[in-house]
This record gives sequence, structure tokens and C-alpha cells, in this order.
Amino acid sequence: MKYTTLTKRVDSKGRLTLGESFANHTVLVESQGEGEVLVRLARVIPAREGWLYENKIALDSVRRGLKQAAKRQFAKGPDLEAAAALAEQLQDE
Repeated sequence: MKYTTLTKRVDSKGRLTLGESFANHTVLVESQGEGEVLVRLARVIPAREGWLYENKIALDSVRRGLKQAAKRQFAKGPDLEAAAALAEQLQDE
């Protein structure tokens, strides 16, 4: 991992520009102790979707389904004709 040290000045409102490589990205700013800050690129997921990443079985299932879809391996759809015929029978009874 290559580290680069730059000298920058924080403005009167406490702002610091990080440069174009951070433009339009979400970052985590971690205080590492007195006078030290670590800035890391991050991805944020909505809280209501967090359960998926906490449930290994569900996450593996979703990933498997995405791989199958990418290979165009789809499950057969329902037999609509058979369902319609059954509905006709149930209406008559």
C-alpha cells in the first residue's frame, strides 16, 4: 500500500479539500486519537437492507440467483393455462 503525504490547510470553517480522487464519493472520517484522522472511501446501504448482509444464507441465495440470471438460467414460470382451467373448475362448483 502506497501512502502519500500532503500538506493542506483547514479553512476557518473546519473544511478540508481532499482532491479529485475523492470527489462525489462517500467517506468515513475516523478520529485516530489526538490530531489524527483517517479518511476512507465507503459504501452505505439503507438500514432496511442491512439484514441481508447479516444473514449469510439469504445473501448467498441472492448472489447465486444473480449469477444464474447473468447466465440466463431462469426458473420456468407458472403454467397459466392450468391455473386458468383450475379457476374455471372452482367457479363452477
